[in-house]
Amino acid sequence: MQRVNWLTGTLEGSEICTSRKTLGDIRPLFFDQDAAQNMDPALVVYRVQWWSPVPEKTEGGLFWGTTVVEPGLVGTEYFMTHGHFHAKADRTEFYSTVQGTGALILMNQQRKTWMEEMSPGSLHHIPPHTAHRVANTGTSALHFVACWPSDAGYDYDEIRKNGFSARLFSIYGRPLLVDGNSGRA
Repeated sequence: MQRVNWLTGTLEGSEICTSRKTLGDIRPLFFDQDAAQNMDPALVVYRVQWWSPVPEKTEGGLFWGTTVVEPGLVGTEYFMTHGHFHAKADRTEFYSTVQGTGALILMNQQRKTWMEEMSPGSLHHIPPHTAHRVANTGTSALHFVACWPSDAGYDYDEIRKNGFSARLFSIYGRPLLVDGNSGRA
Protein backbone atom coordinates (compact mmCIF):
# COMPACT_ATOMS: atom_id res chain seq x y z
CA MET A 1 0.00 0.00 0.00
CA GLN A 2 1.19 3.51 -0.86
CA ARG A 3 0.37 6.41 1.45
CA VAL A 4 0.31 10.21 1.28
CA ASN A 5 1.17 12.32 4.31
CA TRP A 6 -1.27 15.17 3.68
CA LEU A 7 0.57 17.49 6.08
CA THR A 8 3.72 17.40 3.95
CA GLY A 9 2.66 15.77 0.69
CA THR A 10 5.38 13.12 1.08
CA LEU A 11 4.77 9.59 -0.14
CA GLU A 12 5.45 6.34 1.68
CA GLY A 13 5.42 2.79 0.38
CA SER A 14 7.46 0.09 -1.29
CA GLU A 15 6.79 1.32 -4.85
CA ILE A 16 7.76 4.98 -4.35
CA CYS A 17 10.56 6.31 -6.59
CA THR A 18 12.71 9.31 -5.67
CA SER A 19 15.10 11.74 -7.30
CA ARG A 20 16.79 14.99 -6.38
CA LYS A 21 18.30 17.85 -8.30
CA THR A 22 21.28 19.77 -7.02
CA LEU A 23 22.43 23.18 -8.09
CA GLY A 24 25.19 21.45 -10.05
CA ASP A 25 22.57 19.42 -11.95
CA ILE A 26 20.58 22.47 -13.08
CA ARG A 27 23.13 25.30 -12.94
CA PRO A 28 22.78 26.17 -16.68
CA LEU A 29 19.10 27.05 -16.15
CA PHE A 30 19.89 30.17 -14.12
CA PHE A 31 20.43 33.61 -15.63
CA ASP A 32 23.28 34.75 -13.34
CA GLN A 33 25.96 32.20 -14.15
CA ASP A 34 28.58 34.03 -12.05
CA ALA A 35 26.38 33.65 -8.96
CA ALA A 36 25.63 30.01 -9.85
CA GLN A 37 29.32 29.20 -10.23
CA ASN A 38 30.06 30.66 -6.79
CA MET A 39 27.47 28.48 -5.03
CA ASP A 40 27.89 24.93 -3.70
CA PRO A 41 27.04 22.55 -6.57
CA ALA A 42 25.91 19.89 -4.04
CA LEU A 43 23.15 22.16 -2.70
CA VAL A 44 19.80 20.38 -3.15
CA VAL A 45 17.35 22.61 -5.04
CA TYR A 46 14.43 20.16 -5.23
CA ARG A 47 13.37 16.59 -4.49
CA VAL A 48 10.71 14.51 -6.23
CA GLN A 49 8.82 11.38 -5.19
CA TRP A 50 6.41 9.55 -7.49
CA TRP A 51 4.29 6.46 -7.69
CA SER A 52 3.87 4.69 -11.03
CA PRO A 53 1.13 2.08 -10.45
CA VAL A 54 1.12 1.25 -14.19
CA PRO A 55 3.99 1.10 -16.69
CA GLU A 56 5.05 4.38 -18.28
CA LYS A 57 3.27 5.06 -21.60
CA THR A 58 0.14 3.19 -20.46
CA GLU A 59 -2.77 5.01 -22.11
CA GLY A 60 -5.46 5.82 -19.54
CA GLY A 61 -3.14 5.40 -16.54
CA LEU A 62 -2.23 8.04 -13.96
CA PHE A 63 0.91 8.79 -11.93
CA TRP A 64 1.02 10.59 -8.58
CA GLY A 65 3.94 12.58 -7.23
CA THR A 66 5.16 15.17 -4.82
CA THR A 67 7.88 17.79 -5.16
CA VAL A 68 9.70 19.82 -2.52
CA VAL A 69 11.48 22.95 -3.77
CA GLU A 70 13.88 24.47 -1.26
CA PRO A 71 13.98 28.22 -0.62
CA GLY A 72 16.88 30.12 -2.14
CA LEU A 73 18.14 32.40 -4.83
CA VAL A 74 20.79 32.24 -7.53
CA GLY A 75 21.57 35.92 -7.82
CA THR A 76 18.04 37.33 -7.77
CA GLU A 77 16.38 34.33 -9.47
CA TYR A 78 14.37 31.94 -7.30
CA PHE A 79 15.23 28.26 -6.90
CA MET A 80 13.10 26.41 -9.44
CA THR A 81 12.43 23.07 -11.06
CA HIS A 82 13.83 22.30 -14.50
CA GLY A 83 10.52 22.64 -16.31
CA HIS A 84 9.25 20.71 -19.31
CA PHE A 85 6.61 20.20 -21.95
CA HIS A 86 4.97 16.78 -22.13
CA ALA A 87 6.25 14.49 -24.88
CA LYS A 88 2.58 13.89 -25.75
CA ALA A 89 1.84 17.59 -25.88
CA ASP A 90 -1.95 17.20 -25.60
CA ARG A 91 -1.69 15.85 -22.02
CA THR A 92 -2.69 17.88 -18.94
CA GLU A 93 -1.54 17.81 -15.32
CA PHE A 94 -2.74 18.98 -11.90
CA TYR A 95 -0.67 20.53 -9.09
CA SER A 96 -1.90 21.32 -5.59
CA THR A 97 0.13 23.19 -3.00
CA VAL A 98 0.51 21.57 0.42
CA GLN A 99 3.01 23.89 2.19
CA GLY A 100 4.93 27.05 1.40
CA THR A 101 4.56 29.68 -1.29
CA GLY A 102 5.71 29.74 -4.85
CA ALA A 103 4.85 30.33 -8.47
CA LEU A 104 3.78 27.95 -11.20
CA ILE A 105 5.37 29.31 -14.38
CA LEU A 106 3.58 28.33 -17.59
CA MET A 107 4.51 28.85 -21.24
CA ASN A 108 2.44 27.95 -24.29
CA GLN A 109 3.81 26.86 -27.67
CA GLN A 110 3.70 30.47 -28.91
CA ARG A 111 6.15 31.21 -26.03
CA LYS A 112 3.69 33.36 -24.06
CA THR A 113 4.68 32.96 -20.40
CA TRP A 114 2.58 33.65 -17.30
CA MET A 115 2.50 32.57 -13.68
CA GLU A 116 0.05 31.50 -11.01
CA GLU A 117 0.71 32.04 -7.31
CA MET A 118 1.00 28.87 -5.25
CA SER A 119 -0.05 28.74 -1.58
CA PRO A 120 -1.44 26.02 0.69
CA GLY A 121 -4.61 24.60 -0.85
CA SER A 122 -4.19 26.19 -4.28
CA LEU A 123 -5.09 23.86 -7.15
CA HIS A 124 -3.59 24.36 -10.61
CA HIS A 125 -4.56 22.88 -13.97
CA ILE A 126 -1.74 22.73 -16.50
CA PRO A 127 -3.35 22.84 -19.95
CA PRO A 128 -2.21 20.80 -22.95
CA HIS A 129 0.71 22.14 -25.03
CA THR A 130 2.04 24.08 -22.02
CA ALA A 131 5.52 23.98 -20.49
CA HIS A 132 5.59 24.24 -16.73
CA ARG A 133 8.07 24.79 -13.91
CA VAL A 134 7.75 25.81 -10.26
CA ALA A 135 9.76 28.38 -8.30
CA ASN A 136 9.87 28.74 -4.52
CA THR A 137 9.17 32.41 -3.72
CA GLY A 138 9.04 31.93 0.06
CA THR A 139 11.42 31.42 2.96
CA SER A 140 10.47 27.81 3.72
CA ALA A 141 10.27 24.67 1.60
CA LEU A 142 7.48 24.58 -1.00
CA HIS A 143 5.64 21.22 -1.09
CA PHE A 144 3.17 20.38 -3.85
CA VAL A 145 1.50 17.23 -5.18
CA ALA A 146 0.90 16.36 -8.81
CA CYS A 147 -1.20 13.98 -10.89
CA TRP A 148 -0.51 13.35 -14.59
CA PRO A 149 -1.22 10.78 -17.33
CA SER A 150 1.21 7.88 -17.39
CA ASP A 151 1.65 8.28 -21.15
CA ALA A 152 2.45 12.03 -21.02
CA GLY A 153 6.24 11.67 -21.03
CA TYR A 154 8.66 14.59 -20.76
CA ASP A 155 10.29 16.95 -23.23
CA TYR A 156 13.16 18.59 -21.32
CA ASP A 157 15.22 19.25 -24.46
CA GLU A 158 13.01 22.10 -25.65
CA ILE A 159 13.60 23.92 -22.34
CA ARG A 160 17.34 23.17 -22.36
CA LYS A 161 17.58 24.51 -25.92
CA ASN A 162 15.25 27.54 -25.84
CA GLY A 163 14.31 28.06 -22.20
CA PHE A 164 11.20 29.90 -21.07
CA SER A 165 10.45 33.32 -22.59
CA ALA A 166 10.40 34.94 -19.12
CA ARG A 167 12.21 34.51 -15.82
CA LEU A 168 11.03 34.93 -12.23
CA PHE A 169 13.23 37.30 -10.23
CA SER A 170 13.05 38.68 -6.71
CA ILE A 171 12.72 42.43 -7.22
CA TYR A 172 12.64 44.41 -3.96
CA GLY A 173 11.78 41.12 -2.21
CA ARG A 174 8.76 40.33 -4.40
CA PRO A 175 8.45 37.91 -7.32
CA LEU A 176 8.35 39.55 -10.74
CA LEU A 177 8.10 37.69 -14.03
CA VAL A 178 10.42 39.45 -16.49
CA ASP A 179 9.88 38.87 -20.23
CA GLY A 180 12.59 38.52 -22.85
CA ASN A 181 15.34 36.61 -21.08
CA SER A 182 18.67 36.47 -22.76
CA GLY A 183 20.13 33.00 -22.68
CA ARG A 184 18.45 29.69 -22.00
CA ALA A 185 16.19 28.37 -19.28
